[in-house]
Amino acid sequence: MTDPIVSNAETLQGWRRSSYSNSEGGSCVEIVDSHLSGVPVRDSKLPNGPALIFESAAWSPFVSALKEGKFQG
Repeated sequence: MTDPIVSNAETLQGWRRSSYSNSEGGSCVEIVDSHLSGVPVRDSKLPNGPALIFESAAWSPFVSALKEGKFQG
C-alpha cells in the first residue's frame, strides 16, 4: 500500500458525502469510491485537510460493524 495519508484531500477527485450529513455542518465524513490505493476518508468540514487511506479489505467490515451498532457506547 502507498502512503496512508494524503496531506491535501482536495487533490483527490470523486468525493462522496455520507448520507448522514446535513446542511447544518454536522460531524460527517466523505469517501472516494474506486480509488486504486484503498478508501480515502476526509472530514467534510475540512475539504483541503488531510485524508486517511484505508485498505479496501478492512473498510467493508468496518462499515458493516458501524451499521450493526457495534461501536455504540
